[in-house]
Amino acid sequence: MRLPPDSLAFQMLAAAAAVRAVHDGSALPQAIEAAAAQYRLDRVRDAATRGALQDLAYRTMRHFGTARALVTSMVSRPPGPLVDSLLAVALTLLIEGERKDAGSHADAGEREGYAAFTVVDQAVAAAASDPRSAHARGLVNAVLRRFLRERDALLSRVRRDDEARWNLPPWWLRLLRDAYPSQWTALAEHAGTRPPMTLRVNPKRVPLDDYLRRLAEAGIPAEQVGARAVRLARPLPVQQIPGFDNGDVSVQDAGAQLAGPLMELADGQRVLDACAAPGGKTGHLLELADVEVTAVESDAARAQRIGENLARLGLHADVVIGDASRPNDWWDGLQYDRILADVPCSASGIVRRHPDIRWLRRESDLGKLVNEQRRIVSQLWPLLKPGGILVYVTCSIFPTEGEEQARWFGAQLPDAIRLQAPGQLLPGSTTDRVADGGSGSHDGLPSDRDGFFYARFQKRR
Repeated sequence: MRLPPDSLAFQMLAAAAAVRAVHDGSALPQAIEAAAAQYRLDRVRDAATRGALQDLAYRTMRHFGTARALVTSMVSRPPGPLVDSLLAVALTLLIEGERKDAGSHADAGEREGYAAFTVVDQAVAAAASDPRSAHARGLVNAVLRRFLRERDALLSRVRRDDEARWNLPPWWLRLLRDAYPSQWTALAEHAGTRPPMTLRVNPKRVPLDDYLRRLAEAGIPAEQVGARAVRLARPLPVQQIPGFDNGDVSVQDAGAQLAGPLMELADGQRVLDACAAPGGKTGHLLELADVEVTAVESDAARAQRIGENLARLGLHADVVIGDASRPNDWWDGLQYDRILADVPCSASGIVRRHPDIRWLRRESDLGKLVNEQRRIVSQLWPLLKPGGILVYVTCSIFPTEGEEQARWFGAQLPDAIRLQAPGQLLPGSTTDRVADGGSGSHDGLPSDRDGFFYARFQKRR
């Protein structure tokens, strides 16, 4: 049976393929692209279907712990990879219920919930349409109808397990409890929410107040949530955002927008943006001052995205494909006035925006990441001029990648003076913050942000 691409059944089947790919170790964006290619979705002709596929896949990842536990509790024998993932997608829609505010991933636009009978009917149609799952269409129907009959009891039973309750792995929850004994439940709940769409207004092109008026005139509700950060009341495709195509604004979380101002840039400085892809912070640096930026990225495909983002903004940086921990391979020998070290990390602070991270990361990854962070910063430090500033950034809320690292750098880097910085910013509102190790308070923190850690070091003259 061939399904029309605009049907929920088709979209659920494609989303199930993406979910299965994440289960097998693929990052969600790549899994979605692979599913789109598998089901022959054209970027332009099938844009709406691709958006629905993305929406369903992201929603499922946020509920994956619960959905997986429900399948295990209701199915005695493994139904097969595709059926298992299709059930996870369908159960996610049923868990969310018929809410009309069941939004979507920030890049996909918001979508309505679906009536329960529609979800069941379309899930069965999806199963019947594929030879790999057709044998299980009766099972899919039975499992989903049983869930509707016994919803409260089934959810209550599986949520006795912490992974199913919080949709986070046990080791992740343990680290949250240890680090934030009074806040860990709020952090776990926040990880399951949908992120807002936040814009960074380019000061070289438009004043923030003018841009807010422009949004209002276009009938797009929005509010200021940071120095140059504007949060949309509901996400929009970037093509519908006024001024996006000509570089007036960029999509960037409010917490991430703190990096640029912390660099204390001045015209004419040489600046290194290490681990720069996809180029959001690179563009921000160039918007703030007329500086000479070298953007280093080890992945060639991701480095290409830096150039694409800068071209949209009408800005230029020297994009170098190289390993930030091996500067001798790419450094020209001239020291930098400023270095931004936005290093690889667990991404535990941006998990609501990248819900697959929680299922892909392993606790054993943290030690490797900590060593890599130390290696990168230690190798970059000699590239900094005396009197220069290095800003260390992670999108993590685990102390091993934050304050513990900052203390290590302060002790190990020669001639390093620790400067005032925000320290550990927890996801959420302006009140969700952890002290920054005595480096002072920081006013003007953005609201409704992702989680980040910021530390700054100046080299003695």
